[in-house]
Amino acid sequence: MADSKPTAESVEWNWDNKDVKTRWEAFTKFGSATATEMTGKNFDKWLKDAGVLDAKTITTTMTGIAFSKVTGPKKKASFAETKEVLVQVAVDRASKSKKTVQEELDAITERLKDLEAPSLRGAAKPNADGVYSRLTDHTKYTGAHKERFDAEGKGKGKAGRAEVADDSGYVGAYKNKDTYDKSHGK
Repeated sequence: MADSKPTAESVEWNWDNKDVKTRWEAFTKFGSATATEMTGKNFDKWLKDAGVLDAKTITTTMTGIAFSKVTGPKKKASFAETKEVLVQVAVDRASKSKKTVQEELDAITERLKDLEAPSLRGAAKPNADGVYSRLTDHTKYTGAHKERFDAEGKGKGKAGRAEVADDSGYVGAYKNKDTYDKSHGK
């Protein structure tokens, strides 16, 4: 390659376009089921899942710059434009290593074509107990709501929800109710 600036057409691709395009589409649609072009974020995910990104030779800053050079203001890349971005990444990587652009591109594409689909590392896992057990756990309730349950965790029903008026004639905070008759022998 005598070209000082390699392009997607000037390099040799060691992959089957149809096979890699299906993987490209999987990463394009990651996060948006209707997407038809790849965003920079999804491009970085593709490279990260393939193990191409690392702290020394290729970083997300470098891929972001390469992606912006190719896509311009539209911020999304078609499959052909994504191939052009991969060439730019290979150029950046070759400038740091002692390999040619073609060797770097072959190493990148080898990893990308082995990737089946986006990984879901770090995604939230659903709780196996379900929402019902969390909402019916009486120990989680605090304040006035904890009064809705007795010591065993059973609901008190209306007595736990409503304050029932005491029409006995005693003041609400009086603690010696029904003790007069006992203390005076009646």
